[in-house]
Amino acid sequence: MVRDPAPEAVHLADYRPPAWLVDAVELTFRLAPAATRVASRVRFRPNPAAPGRHDLRLDGEGLRLLGATIDGRPVQAAPDATGITLPAAALPGEGFLWEAEVEIDPAANTALEGLYLSRGMFCTQCEAEGFRRITFYPDRPDVMAPFRVRVESDLPVILSNGNPVARGPGWAEWEDPWPKPAYLFALVAGDLVAHRARFLTRSAREVALAVWVRAGDEGRAGYAMDSLIRAMRWDEEAYGREYDLSVFNIVAVDDFNMGAMENKGLNIFNSRYVLASPETATDDDYARIEAVVAHEYFHNWTGNRITCRDWFQLSLKEGLTVYRDRQFTAAMRSPAVKRIEDVLALRARQFREDAGPLAHPVRPASYAEINNFYTATVYEKGAELIAMLHRLVGEAGWRAGLDLYFTRHDGRAATIEDWLACFADATGRDLVAFGRWYAQAGTPRLTVAEDWDGATYRLTLAQRTPPTPGQPVKAVLPIPVAVGLLDAASGAEVVATTVLELEGAEQTFRFEGLAGRPVPSLLRGFSAPVIVEREASPEERAFLLAHDSDAFTRWEAGRALGRDVLMAMVRAGAAPGPAYLDALARMAGDDRLDPAFRALALRLPSEDDLAQGLAEAGATPDPAAIHEAREALLAAIARHLAPALPELCEAMAVPGPYTPEARAAGRRALRLAALGLLSRLDDGRRAARLFAGADNMTEMAGALAVLLAVGRGQEETAAFARQWGRDPLVMDKWFTLQVVHAAPAAAAATAARLCGHPAFDWRNPNRFRAVFGALAANAAGFHHPDGAAYRLTADWLLRLDPVNPQTAARMSTAFETWARYDPGRRALIAAELARIAATPGLSRDMAEMVGRMRG
Repeated sequence: MVRDPAPEAVHLADYRPPAWLVDAVELTFRLAPAATRVASRVRFRPNPAAPGRHDLRLDGEGLRLLGATIDGRPVQAAPDATGITLPAAALPGEGFLWEAEVEIDPAANTALEGLYLSRGMFCTQCEAEGFRRITFYPDRPDVMAPFRVRVESDLPVILSNGNPVARGPGWAEWEDPWPKPAYLFALVAGDLVAHRARFLTRSAREVALAVWVRAGDEGRAGYAMDSLIRAMRWDEEAYGREYDLSVFNIVAVDDFNMGAMENKGLNIFNSRYVLASPETATDDDYARIEAVVAHEYFHNWTGNRITCRDWFQLSLKEGLTVYRDRQFTAAMRSPAVKRIEDVLALRARQFREDAGPLAHPVRPASYAEINNFYTATVYEKGAELIAMLHRLVGEAGWRAGLDLYFTRHDGRAATIEDWLACFADATGRDLVAFGRWYAQAGTPRLTVAEDWDGATYRLTLAQRTPPTPGQPVKAVLPIPVAVGLLDAASGAEVVATTVLELEGAEQTFRFEGLAGRPVPSLLRGFSAPVIVEREASPEERAFLLAHDSDAFTRWEAGRALGRDVLMAMVRAGAAPGPAYLDALARMAGDDRLDPAFRALALRLPSEDDLAQGLAEAGATPDPAAIHEAREALLAAIARHLAPALPELCEAMAVPGPYTPEARAAGRRALRLAALGLLSRLDDGRRAARLFAGADNMTEMAGALAVLLAVGRGQEETAAFARQWGRDPLVMDKWFTLQVVHAAPAAAAATAARLCGHPAFDWRNPNRFRAVFGALAANAAGFHHPDGAAYRLTADWLLRLDPVNPQTAARMSTAFETWARYDPGRRALIAAELARIAATPGLSRDMAEMVGRMRG
């Protein structure tokens, strides 16, 4: 269903409590692919917080109303395109029972919101506003109620929220005793099999666990189950949160717009975040499954038991839960490596967002389509705000504030202010200024000045935040800056990590009792989501890479050194100097370091990162020049490390059967990093041998990526498709690798060719992203001056938009950085954005995104 492309914006300032609350919901589904009947019984009562007589607005879209009554009396009001309004005069003042029956068409629901079909399986996705596609209801998160659901179907497996309470031939009933908003409703019916286990909670309650998949996939559900059990145990130990139902179900769905959904007791997952085996999933796939399973489970308390009052508070549940899943992954794997990976993702997605026309606060002030605000800012930057709060209040304050939050708001819909008030009340700390982080868009810049007078070292920090759309003037923010000081001669730490709280526009901090001028280690642990602007010599960066005790700032020194080298190569064609190459060689060969850390340190800044850096420096980035410089530096590194690379490849081979545990994964990552460099010297011969003999997908896909990156791999690409052509998730990798590693001049043609492949199911979000996400990631190819990639992307976005507006709108962000390029490229992209905007019937999702990008 395509909605009004120019609706009125929804504003945070206009929030009003619901006039009517819901005490109980009963739903009966009679499932049929094209004509499902949904009968609802909803007990309403007036909200004491909204005195007086009020109309009741029930949301509803794409519903055929068959009949409705209020306390048994037929309803006279007729629905409109987005719902039905029951006038106050027709509503009993003390409360009433609403009963309705509607008919919906799941088979025609290609938007994948509400109730839809995925390869014969009935499933739902109701966040943010999908429940209104199922029945008439106040579809807002601050209306919470217990649900009882009856589903009638001849399919063998019928699941819904809560606990199973009754079952018979062709039907099942489920009851969720915990009040929840409609966006957490879930239903699944299909021909499925389960991977089962049991979990004993800390209070000795037994919980039945099941991961439901299609027949034939049950052997690939074990790691998801293992991740779930570890997440449940960790949440008890780290947060004191115990699961509260007798069952917990996960269902793998092939057609899904997002990663997964935390519906109470019935999590519905994109199958790519459930299914894994050594032969079909990479180490990265295993890590993502672990993180996503944990994330959705942790929502049981931070999102379900306590939800958000309105969608402006989305980061209250998502930012907090991302922070919790990061903590979990760090506990399961390497905290240092996890932190670096989180920062890489933040800079690649959220810093880019903050620097362009789509910049918005963690809590936006308005929106036209809420689906467009499931963004890196809300999730990743929101998690960084939680991390800063944790750092500022300390461990004791963190636990006290959390306990108060869970006690005070359990079973309620809360706000950012409610969250911060718990920590203010628990610790006595004034957090009013901290709240500005939620209201202000943009990435703060932190400038650093130093002074040493022979006795006192002074560190002066100053902040500024560049203007963003709608926010030309920025407020000062409280910024925790973790700092350590190193002895300039030995590299020994002379001042351990200290958190400096920058509370004004500029502030000077003094360090006494030092024997000599130290070398500063700044923003340790990435203590705040800011950009540090400080000139440093190659020698200082190499010194920090060699000696810093903080893993993040050590890695950051190497990354900054590589970025400086690349910038000089792009601007002036300078050759890479020995300081960087020697430092990289020492680090790569240091067996005392975690192999995963060494693999990350060998990774150069991305082409998009370099383009943004040049734009911020006032230069116009040339994607071709950036690509050529990066390729030249990779070749120089390969030559410099050449004597050590074959031995490193052999030393990092993992003996024995495949295991996804962190240390083995780190060794494979370093082996593939070394192989990528070596392939620039041996024409891919060693990579071809690894591909031929690989017994796991990490090495098979990794070797294929290496070959494609050096212009080889045609035979291996064909062999990969022959072996895995029937596995959709593995074939997603096949599509992605060919596009992301295509030569810039061939990227658009490669994507176009693959769009004509029989396996290119463009209606499947995973497959569409596999091609067009990869095309956008191939920066030099996407921004090739012929504009072919721009036209191809716009063509396919326009094709997808009437079918799946949510996925199309999210994929349109490929164009968000257009303003930083030269006039020729800007004109080409502007023409495509104008073409999209002028298309009749454009969805609300796409219209908002394109409108914001055009400015």
